[in-house]
Amino acid sequence: MEVAGQMLYSNTMRFRKSTHALYKTEYHVVWTPRYHRKIFVTGVKEYADSLFTNFPNLHQDIEVVKVNVRLDHIHIILVIPPRIAVAEANQYLKSQSGKRLKAKFAFLNQVFWGRTGIWSRGYCVSTIGLNEKQILDYVTYQEKEDKGQLQFDLE
Repeated sequence: MEVAGQMLYSNTMRFRKSTHALYKTEYHVVWTPRYHRKIFVTGVKEYADSLFTNFPNLHQDIEVVKVNVRLDHIHIILVIPPRIAVAEANQYLKSQSGKRLKAKFAFLNQVFWGRTGIWSRGYCVSTIGLNEKQILDYVTYQEKEDKGQLQFDLE
């Protein structure tokens, strides 16, 4: 259990804490390049994976949990706090990653000639929920917290 870093753990559950909310909002997002172009060849794939794993200037409360870059699409697991719209986070990540990819790989400027971005306009998003055991663990955790029995590690 960590309070200073604003992350709370209970067995396999990982919650984050903001001023007025305790949340576990994880999203599975899938993006495709325009025209389903197969741009994630050797080199581009590794760079994209590295870029998303350590995304520069990303909002401190948004976390990239997992990335899987395929030849013509990308899967990302994101934690986005409730106060930030999923669409906003996606727009930022897509625009910034597209700029960085085009700057790093000149051939992408020819592939997407006349277009500012590399990503198709839409995306697929789904939530990742809790299973029954995780919910029961959370309820138990809350009971202990309410009774003052929960011990915090303040290291």
